[in-house]
Amino acid sequence: MKAIKYILSLFIVSVFFMGCGSSNKTILSNNELPHQMIKKLTDIIVVDIFTPPVASRIYANCSLAMYEALRFDQPSSSSITARLKGFDPMPTPAEGKKYNFSIAAIQAFCETAKKVTFSAPEISNYKDSLINLYGADLEKEVIDSSIAFGQRVADVVAKRLSKDNYKETRGMERFEVKTSEKSRWIPTAPDYADGLEPYWSKMMTMGLDSSSQVEADPYPAYSEDTNSDFYKEVKEVYDISKNMTDEQVDIALFWDDNPFVSKHKGHVMFQDKKMTPGGHWMAITATACKIKKADPVASAKAYAYTAVALYDGFISCWYIKYKTVRIRPQSAIQRLIDEQWISYIQTPPFPEYTSGHSTISASAAEVLTHLFGDNVAFTDSSEYEYNLPVRSFTSFRQAAEEASISRVYGTIHFRSGCVNGNIQGKKVAGVILEKLK
Repeated sequence: MKAIKYILSLFIVSVFFMGCGSSNKTILSNNELPHQMIKKLTDIIVVDIFTPPVASRIYANCSLAMYEALRFDQPSSSSITARLKGFDPMPTPAEGKKYNFSIAAIQAFCETAKKVTFSAPEISNYKDSLINLYGADLEKEVIDSSIAFGQRVADVVAKRLSKDNYKETRGMERFEVKTSEKSRWIPTAPDYADGLEPYWSKMMTMGLDSSSQVEADPYPAYSEDTNSDFYKEVKEVYDISKNMTDEQVDIALFWDDNPFVSKHKGHVMFQDKKMTPGGHWMAITATACKIKKADPVASAKAYAYTAVALYDGFISCWYIKYKTVRIRPQSAIQRLIDEQWISYIQTPPFPEYTSGHSTISASAAEVLTHLFGDNVAFTDSSEYEYNLPVRSFTSFRQAAEEASISRVYGTIHFRSGCVNGNIQGKKVAGVILEKLK
């Protein structure tokens, strides 16, 4: 039955992609432009292997640049960056000049992307090809003024990028375990890597006032008493690993979203590349926009809102992670139950609490619910290109809840880390939406 479901999923997605062929007509559609550029950015992030927090910075700044240039296609659309932290005022079109704001958005998006990725030559070629297509029937004066306007938007974004503390966090001390306290996180197999992005909470937030604005609820204290709440959480993860259902396996793999999975065979190591959790939610945003037949400005706004929720969600979550430095299930189970035990999906190299996927999924789901409404049923085919079948959901919140519990099924998180991460993400989104309303 599982094999039949998988084959059926592949057939459905194949038909979908055949119906969305990349003819010039599709490429030249204004409605498709925001989706094409975000998908291109996701592909670059996968190849360049950015960590999930860093990827969220890329999505947020590029999406905001795109929206701030494109929004003048609808004069009633207001600036988003004007209500966020750290941005100078965005430029406005000059009276009497003609613009094509799609070309302006291409310029703003791609010039920003060049500053935050490693693929500047590829992005430049992509930008030129898009401008040639969208400017095929336009006067040179219109093309030039549109490019210049988009560049002015990109320059404002670049100024914020220069002061968001990213460069400073690159040169800070590596996070190493300097205590034998049993409750604390320690590096795990197979790579035993030091803690990833330990200073991400020092990044300048966008919608939140600070990384510490949203706290997380308490979790069970470390205890080796078999009757303690902590031990029960440890045992739950262990028991799941021994009796995983097909559905739990499907859910764990679908939401894995590990951008760099190390695989070891003897002395040989190789890597699988996939999109990040943030990339997964940007893909869900594309699906939502298409279901709702959103126009280009509405789609750009949806990407910007979602990306800001992801960005601040990661900052908030990473503040909690390195404040609590909580042990991972793999380390606890090896110590208390089975010293040979390994998590079903690869345990990432940072503390357990709270669950990052739970936090950012809830944050993204809340802003999408705000924009498009609750109970928007959708089929998520974003994992198809990574050889996983599609999954269907009745709402964005249901998808976020499944993403959250997937970390328990994948045996890399305790239940409290996921439940409280989901709550934390909703609170982050609430603050952002209040700022943006």
